[in-house]
Amino acid sequence: MNINEELELIKERNRKVEADKAWETSKTRAALVALITYSFMVFVMHIIKVADPFVGAIIPTLGFLLSTLGIYNIKHFWIKNIYKKNM
Repeated sequence: MNINEELELIKERNRKVEADKAWETSKTRAALVALITYSFMVFVMHIIKVADPFVGAIIPTLGFLLSTLGIYNIKHFWIKNIYKKNM
């Protein structure tokens, strides 16, 4: 394999990594996770006969969404303040 082919493979890998990172931090992903979580919680609460599953499902959905979004900020803090100090 010549150097140009190797360079193209590295560039392709970088594009995939960048796309994965963009998806992980996208609002589309967060909204989809919230919708799936809410739907599942409504279903479960309906099965176990919670009085108002549509309202009750909001709390776990918001908790999950906030923890998901918060992890991104915590990760950046960790990389900047802890990981780089140990290198």
